[in-house]
Amino acid sequence: MVKNKIPGKHQPLKQQRHIDQLFAEYTAYHQHPTNKLLQVIFIPLFILGLFGLVWAIPFPHLKFLGERNDMFNWASVLIGVSIYFYYRLSPVISYFILFTLFILSYIITLIQQFQPNGSALWQVSLLILIIGVTGIWLGYAAEKKNPGFGVRLKHIFIAPAYLWHIVLNKFSVKY
Repeated sequence: MVKNKIPGKHQPLKQQRHIDQLFAEYTAYHQHPTNKLLQVIFIPLFILGLFGLVWAIPFPHLKFLGERNDMFNWASVLIGVSIYFYYRLSPVISYFILFTLFILSYIITLIQQFQPNGSALWQVSLLILIIGVTGIWLGYAAEKKNPGFGVRLKHIFIAPAYLWHIVLNKFSVKY
């Protein structure tokens, strides 16, 4: 049964989704144009560095995996947990995050192939992570806002989804 709208009566406001609340909070700390640019550049570098470091952590040999044991590492666990986290926020954005993680996985395998006798993956990843953190820190400095550690930690988890949110909004894709 559809209720008739009564003229002059206010309709209840639609409750804002949790992901929209997180994006609104993230946006509040990222207003300065320099900060916005730095986020677009350095958030992916930060994620690549962090993902590479997790990838480099030795994974135990599990007998039941057999020959496929070398296909699993701690980054596989991180992918699963990340996708679950983002899926709870927005299924559409979680698919784009999964796509992003596949691209990062490919980049990490390329780093491993090109560095067989050179720097270890963890060293390259640590360098990329430091560059990413420095860029993010410079963005916060340009903003002249100093969010607490808890807020920054939350922003680290929200930032990849926020970047996809910007792209999806440009193409009017509902997430």
